[in-house]
Amino acid sequence: MMDPNTATMGNLPRGMGICTTIPDILYLPELVFGGLVWILVACTLVVPANPQAWVMFVSLFCFCMTFIWMVMFFCGTHNNRGSWAAADFAYHGIAAFFYLSASVALAKVTLEIKETIPLNAQNYKLDISAVVFSYVATLLYFIHTIFSAIRWKSF
Repeated sequence: MMDPNTATMGNLPRGMGICTTIPDILYLPELVFGGLVWILVACTLVVPANPQAWVMFVSLFCFCMTFIWMVMFFCGTHNNRGSWAAADFAYHGIAAFFYLSASVALAKVTLEIKETIPLNAQNYKLDISAVVFSYVATLLYFIHTIFSAIRWKSF
C-alpha cells in the first residue's frame, strides 16, 4: 500500500503530498520568488510606466493564481482527474511565458536606467534584484511546466 502523502507521476497529490511530489514542491519557491519580484518592482520608481506595469501585472497575477492553485491542490479539489493535470500544465506554461516576457521587459528597462542614473542609485539596485528574481521565477515555472507535462502524459 502506498503512503497517502506520496504520489506517482500518474496521480495528483492532495494535502501535504504537495510538499513531497515533483512538480508540486515548486509551488512554494514560485510564490517566494514571484513575491520578491512583486515587492521589488513596487518599491522602485516607475519609469517608464508601461513595461513596469506589465511586470507588476504578471508577478501579481502569477502570485495570486499560484496560491489559489496550490490551495486547490492541497484541498484535493482535483479528484485525481487527468483534466486537472492538463490544466496544471497549461497554467504553468502560460505563467512561464508571461514571466519570460516580463523578465525581458524589466531587464531592458533596467539597462536603460543604468545609463541615466548613477550606479549607486537605490532604484537601479532594486531593479537589478527584481530582474534576477524574475528570471529565477521564470525558470521555476518552466521546470514546473515540464514536469506537469510529464505527469499529464502519464494519466
